[in-house]
Amino acid sequence: MLGKVFQWLFRIATGLVVLAVIAVSLVYWFAARSLPDYDKTLSVEGLSAPVEIVRDSANVPHIFGETDEDVLFGLGYAHAQDRMWQMLTMRWTVQGRLSEVFGTRTVDIDKLLRRLDLYNVARRSLEVQDDATRAKLDAYAAGVNARLDEVNNEALGRGAPELFLFNAPIAPWTAADSLAMGKIMALQLSGHMANEVMRARTSLALPDPERLRDIMPDAPGAGIAALPEYAAMFPGLPRYAEGAGFSEDPLSPVNPVALAGASNGYAAAPSRSAAGGTLLANDPHLGFTAPAIWYLARLELQSGGVIGGTIPGIPSVLTGRSERLGWGLTSSYMDDQDVHIEQLNPENSEEYRGPEGFVPFETRRSIIRIKNADPITITLRETVNGPVLSGSDYNLSTVTPPGHVASVSWTALEDEDYTIAAGIRLMSAGDIDEALTALEGFTAPSQVITLADQRRIAMKVLGKMPARDPAHRSEGRLPTQGWLPENRWNGYLPDSSNPVFIDPEGGILGNTNNKIVDRAFPEHVSFLWGDTQRIHRWRRLMQNRQVHTRDSFIEAQLDTVSFTARSLLPLIGADLWFTGEAAPEGTPERLRQRALELLADWNGEMNEHLPEPLIYSAWLRALQMRLIQDDLGPLAEEFIHVQPLFIERVYRDIDGASAWCDVRQSGPTETCVDIARMALDDALIWIDETYGDALESLRWGDAHQATHDHQILGDVPVLRHFVNIRQSTSGGTNTLLRGATKGTLPDPFLNVHGAGYRGVYDFADPNSSVFVTSTGQSGHPLSQHYDDLAQLWRRGEYVPMSLDADLARAANEGITVLQPRQ
Repeated sequence: MLGKVFQWLFRIATGLVVLAVIAVSLVYWFAARSLPDYDKTLSVEGLSAPVEIVRDSANVPHIFGETDEDVLFGLGYAHAQDRMWQMLTMRWTVQGRLSEVFGTRTVDIDKLLRRLDLYNVARRSLEVQDDATRAKLDAYAAGVNARLDEVNNEALGRGAPELFLFNAPIAPWTAADSLAMGKIMALQLSGHMANEVMRARTSLALPDPERLRDIMPDAPGAGIAALPEYAAMFPGLPRYAEGAGFSEDPLSPVNPVALAGASNGYAAAPSRSAAGGTLLANDPHLGFTAPAIWYLARLELQSGGVIGGTIPGIPSVLTGRSERLGWGLTSSYMDDQDVHIEQLNPENSEEYRGPEGFVPFETRRSIIRIKNADPITITLRETVNGPVLSGSDYNLSTVTPPGHVASVSWTALEDEDYTIAAGIRLMSAGDIDEALTALEGFTAPSQVITLADQRRIAMKVLGKMPARDPAHRSEGRLPTQGWLPENRWNGYLPDSSNPVFIDPEGGILGNTNNKIVDRAFPEHVSFLWGDTQRIHRWRRLMQNRQVHTRDSFIEAQLDTVSFTARSLLPLIGADLWFTGEAAPEGTPERLRQRALELLADWNGEMNEHLPEPLIYSAWLRALQMRLIQDDLGPLAEEFIHVQPLFIERVYRDIDGASAWCDVRQSGPTETCVDIARMALDDALIWIDETYGDALESLRWGDAHQATHDHQILGDVPVLRHFVNIRQSTSGGTNTLLRGATKGTLPDPFLNVHGAGYRGVYDFADPNSSVFVTSTGQSGHPLSQHYDDLAQLWRRGEYVPMSLDADLARAANEGITVLQPRQ
């Protein structure tokens, strides 16, 4: 009897195993159907002559065609081959249609995008493009659609494995879709609106509004003397109103200010180059995803070859080089957003106050369809200042008085936007003068472009700069009364107002999102800059050498020494180093002494294998919380990243900033030394609970893992182990090898934002130039090219950036020939 039971159990178990194997095999088969075949000939519509796509050993497509339009057709096809899911997700985002695919989780994101109306702005922008740009946009769209047709006709697994899980209809790609990609990038890189709201909330929460200049200081250098008190502009607002913070949904295009955009770009003239040619390096910083947003490509245009980093959906090389010209982008932090508080008519909520009385909103309704739920209808309202946002967007409700709403002015909402056209024209420029001409009309997102041709270097701030009234109440730094004429924009300043630097005497140009000009408002560019720290280390590395090489530029790009650690640790630990008697082993005092001993001998290198970066980072995080918690209350939890200038002001007691050290609610008067010691103990307790108390065996890389996570499947059990790319990494928020940290518990030091692309271009020997991305070319988790570049990127290695067609063919992984369909 027992034998028969065992036999049946064995049969059942075997059957279950067989069924599981069959199920897994079927899933793999269906998923693998969408893996691209790179070695084929395909007849397509929309070409004037054959196009050849040669995939080199890193799966970089080298695209050859008779006309520029044919080449961009090939780029569209290659983008759709490798990154279809990424392109569709970005399009659903900018259209405000994510909820049709993902259900209720994305309703708030859709509402924001519908209110901003970026997709319709892109459609209106298409109408003002010149014929040449329109032809190129149409050709690129036709290439994307050729891949969509191929997927449908040959049953290629819907083009991406995710589309089996999220079955949604796919509309053909259009020229407007590519313009919309520029709009969604502008939103991801914008930070001034969030900063205005946070500045207002902090002003309201502080017992002493004068201390606002400590916790949210200006970048060093001359600046404005004072701001109006927000409570005085809008009396009756609560001293603190709880906000929702920023959505941590990976699909959200809205980031905290510290993660709104960053990058490094620098160039050397021939006089500062060992080989006598110009040099240029660029590493733009964005949020990490799997796959990375960047896609490497080479285009053989009529003007010559172009190679570098593209973003799927956009038909241009955004950072890269030709034989004669190199270019790189960094976020400029131009103040291109203003929040306006609009007063509603008490008698008619469909009207808002203007300079001469109440006027009606422009209104229309928009239906958001939701997967597995009833659709919802929202009313979109617009003022002369811009669209009206919800109180839940950017925590606007916390700074908006009753009877008012908030609107936003933003350059990306401009219909006459030639940003994508400028990027297309730039690829054909032969020198700096032609490049600067090609970039005219660039609107948003504002960027600093670094240029190097074969003889010269240059740098310019791109993007339309708002023309503000000199009498603007807050100079664009706080939300202001939208009905006052002086708070409204007066169009845009002329392009000649944008800072430009050409052929500097020292032969070196660079930008780390730092303050680049010191000009009076309203031509100031910005009061908020993205970096006050990396620039010091960059300057030291550039000045340490009389001449530079490709390798010295790579060395700077990969540098992990923290200027912030070197400057702050002597301040906060000044009265703690080597003081006090030896404490017994196992006591908190002994643990603190061991931590201080390690930090005293540390050079500030944020190496993944060292314990000191973790101890330092945890200490600084705990220190800032100790300093601000009693003054800001719950709002302190929203300052998720350490503010180095704030810590420096406090410990140097600049303008009385040491007042932050005293805990107002306590009886005794705490000193800054007391707070530093208590914060170090806080940090060590957290480290002990998280990693153990063996300080010498700690590894920064265990906490500072780069999180290239799949936006949708990254949190799904089991699947996440196949689609996420996690790597131990060096660097930190304030190193040139930037790895900005998440900032929130339980893993505050995860590396979430950094250089998804690195490139170094040497015009003494252009084909010795190198580049790399942080994941791989393919967005398909089953592809060998999904993560094949990730380990190179982590180790600081690169792949050749060559325009040599024979070299690409010699080790190709396949050649696709697209032929015009007769």
